[in-house]
Amino acid sequence: MDAGSGSAVTDTGRGPRTRALVLATVGFMLNFWAWALLSPLGSTFVEKGLTADSALLVAVPVLVGSLGRIPVGALTDRYGGRVMMPLISVVSIVPVLFLGFFGQDSYTALLVGGFFLGIAGTVFAVGVPFVNAWFPPSGRGLALGIYGAGMVGTAISAFTTVPLHVGAGETVPFLVAAAVLALYAALAWFLMRDAPAWTPSRTSMVAKVRGAAGLALTWQAMYLYAIAFGGYVAFSVYLPTYLQNEYGLEAGDAAARMGGFVVLAVACRVVGGLLADRIGAVTTLLASYLTVTAMAVVLSINPSLSGIGTAAFLVMAVGLGLGTGAVFGLVGQASDPSKVGAITGLVGAAGGLGGFVPPLILGQLWINQSNYGLGLLALAVASAGAVVITLMVGRAARRRTAADHEVPIHDADHHDHGRTS
Repeated sequence: MDAGSGSAVTDTGRGPRTRALVLATVGFMLNFWAWALLSPLGSTFVEKGLTADSALLVAVPVLVGSLGRIPVGALTDRYGGRVMMPLISVVSIVPVLFLGFFGQDSYTALLVGGFFLGIAGTVFAVGVPFVNAWFPPSGRGLALGIYGAGMVGTAISAFTTVPLHVGAGETVPFLVAAAVLALYAALAWFLMRDAPAWTPSRTSMVAKVRGAAGLALTWQAMYLYAIAFGGYVAFSVYLPTYLQNEYGLEAGDAAARMGGFVVLAVACRVVGGLLADRIGAVTTLLASYLTVTAMAVVLSINPSLSGIGTAAFLVMAVGLGLGTGAVFGLVGQASDPSKVGAITGLVGAAGGLGGFVPPLILGQLWINQSNYGLGLLALAVASAGAVVITLMVGRAARRRTAADHEVPIHDADHHDHGRTS
């Protein structure tokens, strides 16, 4: 077995583990802040006449951030989070500054800047194996749930980007994000440490990814995460446009509501990780996907925001948050630690891709029908499929447990012979 990515966990004490978790979570949060900078400004670019619809614009960073997690996860198995976290942060500064100074007057420039901005979204695949190596299996669900709370960075973008863009100047949100990333990269370089038991993986990146892709757990987790995290990403990047089109809200109001959705989903991600440790990942995932299925059906009829609509959006956020936390609780508990980085890359990519496609579909639905109902019904069907996959995962886990506890026939015969002789 390849000795990478925390193949063992030593008793490092609570202090070093906590510091590692905090540094990783902050890095995830700040990079996700940068990753989401274009989403709140989508309607602004439409009003400037740069594009007729912002769906592709806000989806491009999601696509790159998703696919990029595959190599970044494998590279983290080899070089460790201590190198990769500050590296991703520094590289992400370049597209942030490009967009701030050169990318807001041309749709082509926005797409190019958004493409490279996607690098910031790959940071997720760095933190999961890094955190996983610091914690024992019994605590990985909660630890990874806390780390996953870093996706609140998209809420920071939602609450700050439009006010700064309008009130202080169009370059200011990007300058602030770049400065914060630079400060974090410097601190992370000096303060982050890989877990004592972690050793670099010597397997090639292609072999790591191929090995992870050969596991049934990887594909099951990919589908589950595509629904949970993909749904979260889709709502977080497209919800402002959705609310403005469907309900006629102002840009600032729509962005603030999206921020509330994100904060609730982030909080429930931590809860999802905790529940995965306490009551099991499968049970938590079933609750998640049943909730998402029901709320998607409710939202498909376009309920009033002053009535059931707002509650349905918030309950949807709860369901998606629980799922995003529990999926990686499942991965951390059920996979070989030396393969977590590669598995994370593939699962994270699936989650990001799950967030890339829906905004494009919703944008086209609005253009053709001026209604998002069919898109929500599609989410309900996909989430119902996740319920089925979760039941399959649970059944396979029960079979493995039963097999582990079976006494081989020849051993039983030996014990019987020993008792009779």
